[in-house]
Amino acid sequence: MVTIPNFENGILPVADYEVTFKELRESVLVNGCGDLRERYWDKEWRNMLVGNLEIMVNQLWQVGVKNIFINGSFVEEKDHPNDIDGYFECDLKYLAGGELQMALNLLEPDKIWTWHQATRKPYKGYPKKQLPMWHKYRVELYPHVPGLMSGIKDKFGNELEFPAAFRISRSDDKPKGIVKIIR
Repeated sequence: MVTIPNFENGILPVADYEVTFKELRESVLVNGCGDLRERYWDKEWRNMLVGNLEIMVNQLWQVGVKNIFINGSFVEEKDHPNDIDGYFECDLKYLAGGELQMALNLLEPDKIWTWHQATRKPYKGYPKKQLPMWHKYRVELYPHVPGLMSGIKDKFGNELEFPAAFRISRSDDKPKGIVKIIR
């Protein structure tokens, strides 16, 4: 069993942590560190997010996607993260031709698999509009094709690919760990 360690300075220590859903549910990311702050740690919310993530990851696995990574405020020492952010590796032809989106939406009753800007809708209290998947699951998983940029920039203004962008803390640009979901 891979153990996800306690947070260091509020973030996951630098490494790639490969975990199953069972291991994720038993980790510090869901259950907290066991310190005085734990009374504020929202285990129920975090566990619900993991359940939602599992639905989406199972859909990705069913269409042949293998490498799925999560990050964002969920892997930071934040009592109540807003959501789970992540990315998955996929083939450019499968993505660009629309087959990936179509295959996923055949599995998803509410057809939430889209990354088109026009599908984003506001949510009360949030400054940016959110994708349909976020509105249903509070999870955003983005496709990654090596060589394509994420839209996320480093402290120097350089656009990053998802693997690099997800391994840097947005608040202070420090390197941080990432979680890979495995079967």
